[in-house]
Amino acid sequence: MMRNYKLALSYDGTDFYGWQRQPDKRTIQGVLEESLAKITRKKIHVIGAGRTDAGVHAQEQVAGFKANLRLKNEELIRALNSLLTDEVRVNSLKKINMDFHARKMAKSKIYQYRIFNSPIISPFLQRYALQWSSPLKVNLMKEAAPLFAREADFRAFSSSRLQNSVRKVTRSEIEKKGDEIIYTVEANGFLRYMVRTMVGTLLEIGKGKMPLGRIEEIFREKKRSLAGPTVPAKGLCLIKVNY
Repeated sequence: MMRNYKLALSYDGTDFYGWQRQPDKRTIQGVLEESLAKITRKKIHVIGAGRTDAGVHAQEQVAGFKANLRLKNEELIRALNSLLTDEVRVNSLKKINMDFHARKMAKSKIYQYRIFNSPIISPFLQRYALQWSSPLKVNLMKEAAPLFAREADFRAFSSSRLQNSVRKVTRSEIEKKGDEIIYTVEANGFLRYMVRTMVGTLLEIGKGKMPLGRIEEIFREKKRSLAGPTVPAKGLCLIKVNY
């Protein structure tokens, strides 16, 4: 009997070319499907809740696939984790209604971007945070972050040229813990490089090189040239997918 499976996984995206399967490239979707093929001896298509870019991490990515298996859920988790590379772990797995679709049914996603504002960064952090040695005006960044919380056209913060670039951001905030600056953003969907460009814009404000009013101008003019640079992928992590 064909069953629909929902799984939650985490991964260190440093050495992957993102989520989406690509010819001759190491991807999260690719290694998952290869592992499932070894278990089922059939080609299995895995659908992710979102396509994280190269170098982006996930604390909780959600995916789904359909297969005819007699293994219990716990046995399937063990089998998958024994075949997957150490950078990818399946944390939970369950059978779900056949109409479940990991991407189409996702209501929102939460991402975090970590900045370590210090001349020295621990080797245990450098794969997962952007080191920023110069001082930053974090209070200005905290003031600017909520300005992204809106339903609007976010094309100026992306390299995508989609026909519909309107997204609804419901949460956008900066928190400082010691030397670490954590940006948290939740939305019903994200454009390519959207979060990383928003962070680049916040850094320009934190450096004192961009006024707070520029954010409204960017939304009004919809010009990519007005926003900040796209920061490196390593500081970005998918935290949770809500259904």
